[in-house]
Amino acid sequence: MAIRLEIDGVNLTGDFEFLSTLGVGSFGRVKFAKYKKDGKMYAVKFMKKAQIIDLKQVDHINGEKELQQNIHHPFCVNMMGYAKCERFVYIVMECVGGGELFQHLRRVGKFNEEQSRWFGAIVACAWAHIHGKDIIHRDLKPENVLICQNGYGKVTDFGFAKVIASGDHTYTLCGTPEYIAPEVLLNKGHGKPVDWWTLGILIYEMLCGAPPFVDDDPLGIYQKIIAGKAYFPKTMNPDAKQVIKKLCTADLGKRWGDRKEGPQEVLNAKWISHLDLKKLEAVSLPSPYDSGMKDEHDLSNIEEPPESAEWPRIIPEDECPFIGW
Repeated sequence: MAIRLEIDGVNLTGDFEFLSTLGVGSFGRVKFAKYKKDGKMYAVKFMKKAQIIDLKQVDHINGEKELQQNIHHPFCVNMMGYAKCERFVYIVMECVGGGELFQHLRRVGKFNEEQSRWFGAIVACAWAHIHGKDIIHRDLKPENVLICQNGYGKVTDFGFAKVIASGDHTYTLCGTPEYIAPEVLLNKGHGKPVDWWTLGILIYEMLCGAPPFVDDDPLGIYQKIIAGKAYFPKTMNPDAKQVIKKLCTADLGKRWGDRKEGPQEVLNAKWISHLDLKKLEAVSLPSPYDSGMKDEHDLSNIEEPPESAEWPRIIPEDECPFIGW
């Protein structure tokens, strides 16, 4: 069945060649696609309109699209376009084919200090950018950092992201258990500092091979997070330990990243300042991590999920609540 879409004059089905499935989400799947006119690769997110409507998530999906229109950064998966047809809404994104940081980390056990600093700085730069636009991500974890062919990384999955001004709070419980900040668990209201907490957890996990607060039961994880007692190996660099402790403190007045010094407090930390951040953001530094990709078409780091033959029902245009697509 042919679906004809126009995105800035591009016919999605006529001008794109869909090659494989990169992943499966709550409302559909992400396809790896080649733009025939220039051979460049993209990721096209197919989301079922009927399912979104049935689950009353229209405002959520509309908000995700509007939010991603405001994000343009080398360390975020950027949106390139969007469209809709009678069955789906679509978001066209940059394609990052190196797989999840999660897969790479599990394969090697843990990263060395140079690699951990590298990806930590990349996420810190991404947070500085989105927080400057009053956007919080709220779901950092190794699965949500994608590895590029050049060994850089990009933050993805803005499904839990939200626009919230400095000093304001939101109260939705969301995130991965090992990465949830204590103020979220205690329902005190949370804002930009939650992202800096998750960065501290990520740096710890990269250096140690596991997050600092683990348990077989999520409730046990939450109790350990609230208790705030983390074990630091004696071999850990004191400067790295300082960054983690300053990010993973329950006291928001002491947590780095959202105080009056802003993100520069993190970026100027002794452990991170080994990197030339201007060159890093210009993507002109050589990466200490080898992605293992032969070229941008190499998807060997991605395990393709099974295809689905099911077609969602048609939503007539006069019944469509997806405005502005």
